[in-house]
Amino acid sequence: MSKIRIILADDHTVIRSGLKLLLERQPDLEVVGEAETGRQAVDLAEQLTPDVVVLDIAMPQLNGIDAARQIVARNASVAVVILSMHSDEGYVMRALQVGAKAYLLKDSAEVDLIRAVRSVHAGESFFSPSVGRVLLEDYVRQMRVKGTEDSYELLTNREREVLQLIAEGKANKEISSLLNLSLHTVETHRTRILQKLNLHSVPELILYAVRKGIVT
Repeated sequence: MSKIRIILADDHTVIRSGLKLLLERQPDLEVVGEAETGRQAVDLAEQLTPDVVVLDIAMPQLNGIDAARQIVARNASVAVVILSMHSDEGYVMRALQVGAKAYLLKDSAEVDLIRAVRSVHAGESFFSPSVGRVLLEDYVRQMRVKGTEDSYELLTNREREVLQLIAEGKANKEISSLLNLSLHTVETHRTRILQKLNLHSVPELILYAVRKGIVT
């Protein structure tokens, strides 16, 4: 069985060493490169073509979000996991917009990192459960302030299935195959879901699904 090849990027040597030890205890995971700066991470990703890059969000020379943007732009097959101290919506949304597939809080990395790496390698999204809880609390608070209701109940059963698969990181073609639907039907469902939930992009849809606990 071929191993999942990983680059670790964090400017703190002790944290990086701890994460490397954690990952390499697993027989299916291998750390093939380490970076101290975002710029080094981008260069290494281009040289080594890993399966997964784990990026600290706060790094010198180039932050994790901008490093992720460059890595994904150069090779869309590389899956990016963001490590952060911040659980608020703005940071999560920015990570999703640049193409990150997973968002973990540093204090839960020891528990969540292995699952996250395997999930993104399988083409799925992953978020620390605590991120989902914070986002849900914020969302409920916003709904109360605005006096509006959640539109999730407006979705049909099929739309809910499509919503979950999109949030898990599946492409339209994969969803079409999984649900035995035409590509056109999947695209129509996707459009209707965004309209009903008043969302404007796939990153917003993924964020919504995290809030709702639909994906972890």
